[in-house]
Amino acid sequence: MVVVVADKFRYSGVAKPEALNKETVVIEIKNQSEDYIVEGWLDVSALDVNDTLLVYEYVAVDGVNYRIFSGVQLSGKVPEPVIRFHGKTFVYDMMYKVVIIQTSGTLRSFPYRFTHEILAKVS
Repeated sequence: MVVVVADKFRYSGVAKPEALNKETVVIEIKNQSEDYIVEGWLDVSALDVNDTLLVYEYVAVDGVNYRIFSGVQLSGKVPEPVIRFHGKTFVYDMMYKVVIIQTSGTLRSFPYRFTHEILAKVS
């Protein structure tokens, strides 16, 4: 069996929280017809001395209930201000989501780029 990338989608934009302590969705992928791969980047260089940002990566293994896969809290200027979300392969009915929550400081904007590749079996 050979598996190939049948289609590819690019997501880019700027995640900007509307208020402190409010979850902002960066990317969410669900309801796929085939297995897929997701990977991406988040630029947090806008953080300043009084800012705190939570970044969570969620996965719904059962296709319904999101669970935290990874999370990080960033405070102030960070020495490595780009977060890399390494490629992950998902079964078609699993869901994936990245969110940010700014908990202190001045509301900032955070550029992101993700790719979403749909897999297909070739006979």
